[in-house]
Amino acid sequence: MVVFDVTDWDAAYENGRNIPGGSEYPAAWVGPAAAFRDQARGEIDVPYGPGDRHRYDLFLPQGAPRGLFVFVHGGYWVALDKSYWSHLAAGPVARGWAVAMPSYDLCPTVGIAQITDQVGAAITHAAGQVAGPVILSGHSAGGHLVSAMMCHDSPLPPQVQARLAHVVSISGLHDLRPMLNTTRNAQLQLDLTTAEAASPALKRPLPGVDLTAWVGGGERQEFLRQTQLLPNIWHGLGARTAAVVEPDRHHFNVIDGLADPHSPLTRRALAPAEER
Repeated sequence: MVVFDVTDWDAAYENGRNIPGGSEYPAAWVGPAAAFRDQARGEIDVPYGPGDRHRYDLFLPQGAPRGLFVFVHGGYWVALDKSYWSHLAAGPVARGWAVAMPSYDLCPTVGIAQITDQVGAAITHAAGQVAGPVILSGHSAGGHLVSAMMCHDSPLPPQVQARLAHVVSISGLHDLRPMLNTTRNAQLQLDLTTAEAASPALKRPLPGVDLTAWVGGGERQEFLRQTQLLPNIWHGLGARTAAVVEPDRHHFNVIDGLADPHSPLTRRALAPAEER
């Protein structure tokens, strides 16, 4: 018999203090991201809305893009912005994809429902600039946000939903009810009603969209559980899903594969569109 008993919910969802070298992040991403932007083709700070953070960076390949790949950053909905992650566009760009990376407003200035709508607006705007299939990826809170895009109440308009081929939630949070047990909820300002309303695991998936939940083998037990949760539930609702545990990866380096066009993560993310 396996018994699961979480006595400290803050520790269960705390990554930095539980990873060797965790204090080096997010600073470790700043240099590689800036170096990539300095040599990349594309456009920085494309506006998709009226706010200062309603901007995305669009990185372009040589030649016509095969489609649009979107990466949505994490930070527990309360921190960071698009500038930390630019280098992760390298893998998809090298394979011929345009890559959009949006920023969005943060809690507690806005709620998670408003952030979800903003990410939907950013994706919709970017999809208007790039033809072809759309693939979404996101890390941690970003994994939650891209998963919300393929829910039955997706903020994406029907014409963008029809182009959606694959959603890759990397270390994503798919049931937000545990956040009610954390001190972080002072910023998130969730209650049971809003946590349930924002949880992809409690919703129906859009038909015809693949889901992959990806996580590092060295992550906290709650992130491993959350990764298994969504593919399990949505498989039972008819979606084609997969859960992948990448060995020897923790919460902060599990995304590194996106910078490599030949990594298992990049190949998996693009496969549903590239193999059609």
